[in-house]
Amino acid sequence: MVAEKEIYNKISSIKNTKKITKAMEMVAVSKMRKTVQRMQIRRPYSSMIKKIINHLVQGNLEHKHIYLEKRTVKRIGLIIISTDRGLCGSLNTNLFKKALIKIKKYSDKNVISDLIIFGLKGFTFFNKYNSNIIASVKNSGDKPSLSHFIHAIKITLKLYKNKSIDKLFLASNEFNNTMVYTPMINQLLPLLKTDTKKEDLSQIWDYLYEPNSNVLLDFLLNRYVESQIYQGILENIASEQAARMMAMKMATDNSGKIIKELKLIYNKTRQASITRELTEIISGAAAVSLT
Repeated sequence: MVAEKEIYNKISSIKNTKKITKAMEMVAVSKMRKTVQRMQIRRPYSSMIKKIINHLVQGNLEHKHIYLEKRTVKRIGLIIISTDRGLCGSLNTNLFKKALIKIKKYSDKNVISDLIIFGLKGFTFFNKYNSNIIASVKNSGDKPSLSHFIHAIKITLKLYKNKSIDKLFLASNEFNNTMVYTPMINQLLPLLKTDTKKEDLSQIWDYLYEPNSNVLLDFLLNRYVESQIYQGILENIASEQAARMMAMKMATDNSGKIIKELKLIYNKTRQASITRELTEIISGAAAVSLT
């Protein structure tokens, strides 16, 4: 009887868990649709400004901006975009592994890595490794604005301009679809020239700047870096909701399977208990009839 009660209590507990995971799955589906829509709306702007910057890099600039200078790498900056909450599968883990590989690669060359962390999970993870975290932003919510991150971004760009950082990378998850989100680490600074074979050279031209090329280029290139980081944040949030939806769906499905297995065990235990009780009653009746 005790075994039956324990199994019954386990079934009840897992049923309650299943209700919670199902509810979380539905919430994640709703949030994912909104975040994906927000991310896709902004993708054309991010692609267009990237294309303009590629044209600028290919041209003969009047002013050699600091973002185009190649230096001897002694220190790198790595912006890592993670989530504030868990329950999203291996989304953060895969990105952190890739970031650690990048850090180790430069560490082997005696290059120091400065980290700029967006998200509570990333801060908690890299803080355990005693990493050099120079800035962090946490609890940005499901609808983050650029203003929430702009202070940390400005600190990072100031360090680059002061030559405290020689290279700047962005690590985030790129949203492909609800099933696939790829951890990516892309170089933001210095700006890289695209492969001329892939570009139509007839569409690349030099620009005229009014009134001042220095001011205009500085504004445009800063805006470009900010846009790429913000797009990475939106991609990561869309990936987070999709990963959470899939994780909760798998948890719900697994709960159903476990409940079926426990019900089968419960029925077998109950049948064995009934059989044992009947055997005891029959044995008792037989003993009484013999007396």
